[in-house]
Amino acid sequence: MTDTQLRSRKRLVVVGNGMAGMRTVDELLKHAPGRYDITVFGTEPHGNYNRIQLSPVLAGEKTLADIVTHTPAWYAENGIELIAGDTVIDINRALRTVTTRSGRVTHYDKLLLATGSTPFIPRMPGSTLPGVVGFRTIEDVELMLKAAQHYSRAIVIGGGLLGLEAACALRKQGMKVTVVHRMQWLMERQLDETAAGLLQKTLERRGIRFVLAADTREISGDWRVREVILQDGQRLPTDLVVVAAGVVPQANLAKSSGLRCERGVVVDDAMRSSDPSIYAVGECAQHRGTCYGIVAPLWEQAQVCAAHLAGNDRTAAYTGSVLSTKLKVTGVHVFSAGDFTGEQGTHPLMLRDPRRGIYKKLVLRDDLLVGAVLYGEVQDGGWYFDLMQSRQSIAALRSKLIFGRSFAEARAA
Repeated sequence: MTDTQLRSRKRLVVVGNGMAGMRTVDELLKHAPGRYDITVFGTEPHGNYNRIQLSPVLAGEKTLADIVTHTPAWYAENGIELIAGDTVIDINRALRTVTTRSGRVTHYDKLLLATGSTPFIPRMPGSTLPGVVGFRTIEDVELMLKAAQHYSRAIVIGGGLLGLEAACALRKQGMKVTVVHRMQWLMERQLDETAAGLLQKTLERRGIRFVLAADTREISGDWRVREVILQDGQRLPTDLVVVAAGVVPQANLAKSSGLRCERGVVVDDAMRSSDPSIYAVGECAQHRGTCYGIVAPLWEQAQVCAAHLAGNDRTAAYTGSVLSTKLKVTGVHVFSAGDFTGEQGTHPLMLRDPRRGIYKKLVLRDDLLVGAVLYGEVQDGGWYFDLMQSRQSIAALRSKLIFGRSFAEARAA
């Protein structure tokens, strides 16, 4: 590359060294490797790592080194400046600069916000006591592992995907674990009541206790957490409280700079904010009223954003995602996608085999598959998901659909 080309390169600043931001950088390097000088700021003192693999690290099945996706050496090899452990606290849109907590000021031509989200810690007495932790970062995992070495009891607040993963991992570390969940059944956003009941029974056999339809009123202790008190007065002794009650998009930096924000940073189909030089991807972004918290939409957003930053596909558009969830906890397989609740005007197909621990529910609207819940046997989840996304008519497969792809397509042929 010539000196003239180097001088003409624009500067891209990425605020957030997590999965969505670095996936965008990966895509950008594929399509326009010499277009920008890139600086990446991250609050955590690490390279990028696969956050969804924190559960195996907590369970002792993997190490931190196993889940690192971008080492410091990778940034250097790709000519990317990594500023780790220094948080961006200000955006000056008029001067096109960002300022960090340490006082570092960096100019940008394009700015990518990938600040992710933070755990939602309900406001209640005792929520800041030592021994109360979220489940979001390597530091959180290290705190939980240290607690497991010295204490025996843990309470997980939240019976969603992340809470169950934390509970199972802590159980593997030898702790006695109770999950407190405010809803009537586990993973209510991903499972119907039948599948959730099967999951709960399986996890109870593995030694996890559940308290459902319960709100936490207070966390008590002197120098460290010692008890969780529920709204009905029930007291649950504990040495560790893991809060997995959802996340909040991290949009404060964007709000303070005057960008349009609602729950997250509002973006268009190009992942562009209300300032045309600033983009946002991942959990901090709000697209068509929705903030996404699972990986697949983040990857789709990263591809579109990179295409626009690269300048080679101005027609690329992110139009939203049909969500699916696949979970494996201590050998339990579940899958869900689309509208699995079965609203008015839909027709459910169900199959249950208690002996084999299998439950399937498909939701049809006319000749379209619009939702699915699978428990115990999930290998056809990807096929069902493709049918939903493509809106392919299942009229010819209707009577065989519940039995899976091999059976349905063989019979249709």
